[in-house]
Amino acid sequence: MLDQLRAMGVFACVVEKSSFSGAARELGITTSAVSQQIRSLENDMEVTLLHRSTRKLSLTEAGQAFFHSCQEMLAAAERGKIRINELRDDLVGDLRIATTPELGANHVIPALSHWMSAHRGLAVHIEADNQYIDLIEGRIDIALRMSQKIDDQNLTLIPLAQVERVLVAAPSYLNQSMPISRPEDLKNHDVIPIHLVKDSRLFKFKHMGSRDLIELELNSRFTSNNVMVAKAFCLNGNGIANLTYLDVQKELMNGTLVEVLPEWKLQPFTLYALTSKREQQPMKINRCLDALKQYFSQLPVGRVYQEAS
Repeated sequence: MLDQLRAMGVFACVVEKSSFSGAARELGITTSAVSQQIRSLENDMEVTLLHRSTRKLSLTEAGQAFFHSCQEMLAAAERGKIRINELRDDLVGDLRIATTPELGANHVIPALSHWMSAHRGLAVHIEADNQYIDLIEGRIDIALRMSQKIDDQNLTLIPLAQVERVLVAAPSYLNQSMPISRPEDLKNHDVIPIHLVKDSRLFKFKHMGSRDLIELELNSRFTSNNVMVAKAFCLNGNGIANLTYLDVQKELMNGTLVEVLPEWKLQPFTLYALTSKREQQPMKINRCLDALKQYFSQLPVGRVYQEAS
């Protein structure tokens, strides 16, 4: 099929140039190669397309009809090429982003809101799910994931920020529970894990002053795979939750949650933007990544958010 399409292009060029040699010069091939392409077409279709004479070429009736079809094919190919260039270079078409519901609602939409309004040619779909989404299978352009480490040779990783993790509890829970002064005291409490995180029951603490390291495996009567549910457990006085500052900064500010063991730090997460590896990313992906980088770089620094290096 591809050979026949190529031969149709050669035939159209011969007609337009009115000669085999002119078509050969235009296409950068030999005159004999042009002649071979035309003979191949005529043999395949069992018709004569061109009347050949020493002075000029002329189209047969079949050749005239076929030439119109070739023109339509070439015009369609040119329209396809223009559309591909638009999708590659312009901010048009579909843009699919995968993220978690909390990150999508609280940060991705605010980060991209003005940018999306400025580019009306983009149709943006945000796949908000707590489960891993395969970028190829899900036709995802950009995925936002939070992890200590991502090792996938098929993906390009763009670190957006380093996110601190914190243990939080409601004041009512702490007032009626055993005191907590060191990480080991957490064994007497329900520390609610989120099962989306690998080794969610394993906690590695580092003291900010002495630099002491403590590693514990903590259990709880309560578990969840959702940040909002874990926070609800916590807000209702059911235990201590291990969450990121992104998820609890408002509650820490208004006092409905307080930090537990603030002098002991947990290993932070890095927020990554992930894309499939390719030689050249479409412009809409690059511009979306720029908008995300700008947003996260302007969030408050320090304990709430620290820009990744």
